[in-house]
This record gives sequence, C-alpha cells and structure tokens, in this order.
Amino acid sequence: MNSLTKKIYPEEILSILKEIPDPEIPAISIVDLGIIRNINEDESELVITITPTYTGCPAMKVIEDDIRQLLISKGFEKVKIQNSLSPAWTTDWITEEAKQKLLAYGIAPPEKTSHDKNILTGNSKKISCPQCRSLHTELKSQFGSTPCKSLYVCLDCKEPFDYFKCI
Repeated sequence: MNSLTKKIYPEEILSILKEIPDPEIPAISIVDLGIIRNINEDESELVITITPTYTGCPAMKVIEDDIRQLLISKGFEKVKIQNSLSPAWTTDWITEEAKQKLLAYGIAPPEKTSHDKNILTGNSKKISCPQCRSLHTELKSQFGSTPCKSLYVCLDCKEPFDYFKCI
C-alpha cells in the first residue's frame, strides 16, 4: 500500500515515530527530542522532514534509516526523509516529558531556554546533579559523551554527569 492509498494523519505518524529512540540517548524518542519538523505527502511519497540537533550529527543517518524502516513496516511503501537546517534545532524543542526522562536516565536536561550567554562571559551555569539534585556542581568539559552534552561533576556526591547543553 503506498501513501496515496493510505490516508496520512500527521498525529498517527507522529505516534508511530515515538517508537524510535534517539540512538545516542535511548531514554527519549526522536519525537521527544523535537527533531521531527514536518510530516507531509508529496505525490506518492510520505515525506518526513527532520532537523539535526547539530550540523554533522553522526546519529542522523541512523535516525533516517530507523524512520524509513519503521514506516515501511507500517505499510508505507515510499518514504522520503528530508533534512532541514533552517530553522536550526534548539533545545527549546525538547518536550517537558523528555526532560524528565533525561533526568531519570542520569543526564541533566537543558535548563531554561537556549538563550544562555554564560559561555561568553566565562561563567558556567550551576547545573543540578541528576543523582543527588545538588547545585554544588562544576563544569569539567564543554564536551561530554556527545557534542550536544557538557561534562559536569557533582562536588557533593562526586558523580560525573552529562548536561544536555542549551542551544
């Protein structure tokens, strides 16, 4: 069955796509992450537009393949994945539910909004430790396990943790 004979309901497609975990952070889905920008139909294809969290994000190819495979398994024969760099992805697009999932997974979620100018002044945010919730934390590296995360350490419980940077 192609996408012309199967009625496209964006909410249904979005629900299906919630099954796909982020390859780098499996506790959240690609929908939770906010990278699904558009669901459309173009002639006989289902077109999914995604925005990478970072230009050159190595997980995007895996995400594209996962989207295509899942939708084909759900009866959509022709699936096209488009990448859109504009508008640029922002942590503001991460759902509140996803932020709670990140915290439960041991990653401090982005705090507030993407308008953090502390890096320009040399100051670092006081990020709450996802283990003990202490604000007595210290930035160790701007880059953590992936480019979208910074490495912090809690000075109370001594645990290192990733912080999902605001961008």
